[in-house]
Amino acid sequence: MTEQKTFIFGAGYSGKAFARMRPSGVRIAGTTRSPDKFAGLEAAGIEPLVFDGQLTPEIRAQLATTTHLVVSAAPGDGGDPVLNAAHEAIAHATPLLRWIGYLSTVGVYGDYGGAWIDETAACRPKPGRSQMRLDAEQAWHELGEAVGRPVAILRLSGIYGPGRNAFVNLENGTAKRLIKKDQVFNRIHVDDIAGALWFLADGDYGGVFNVTDDEPAPPQDVVAYAAEKMGVAPPPEIPFETAQLSPMARSFYGENKRVANTAIKALGYEFRLPNYRAALDTMWADGSWRGEGESDRRSPIRQG
Repeated sequence: MTEQKTFIFGAGYSGKAFARMRPSGVRIAGTTRSPDKFAGLEAAGIEPLVFDGQLTPEIRAQLATTTHLVVSAAPGDGGDPVLNAAHEAIAHATPLLRWIGYLSTVGVYGDYGGAWIDETAACRPKPGRSQMRLDAEQAWHELGEAVGRPVAILRLSGIYGPGRNAFVNLENGTAKRLIKKDQVFNRIHVDDIAGALWFLADGDYGGVFNVTDDEPAPPQDVVAYAAEKMGVAPPPEIPFETAQLSPMARSFYGENKRVANTAIKALGYEFRLPNYRAALDTMWADGSWRGEGESDRRSPIRQG
């Protein structure tokens, strides 16, 4: 059997969590835009390479032996940067490739007025970032069809985990409790992104999968819960209408939906941290919320 070799385009926060969960014997290489980030990738067990939109000989050589490809690179006005540079190489110079995973966003669904939706819901994204994501999803799906390989589209909700969570925001004074009537968001802990990727890769599963928690909740509730765990006073409530927000931050509040993770559960994946309370409780108990020693954390692969 061919040795498993994974290549990650865009080995950032989620990619490093994925690498730290790797089973014994699996080799992983991945890209970053700056050599300054090589040490962080190496600490997570990733052989680092630079990708700045150009396919280097080193990346071509890695793709030639890749069995599983993970793409975590955002599209821009010019389209998907990985497809722009590597479409031909992936289509014609990856003889061992078995599976492709593309990290997308639940933003492709657009606004549903707080209603529950799953993978069968129509996508009606706003123009801009979410529409570009949907276009990129389609392009990766078409490439998979052309080469006869399964493509898993992972639609992620708001990502948090060690170093990126309400505890950190409370500690550094940036936490806010914005109140917008009936507003809810889904979230996903980075360990469940990693777990879902390994689960789908191990099964060579293709399709669209919402990788999101079970409990969409008002954002102010998460901050209040974290403050209670820390034993500190929560920040004051701020009406959304009067809050000083960047255009990007304000745009997130323009969409309201409850996203179900039906498809991946149907295959047997069990979420490690299915709601924000379980995740915050775990990070507080094991001290991982600060992100210190993050590169040493390894979690067993649960296949459900």
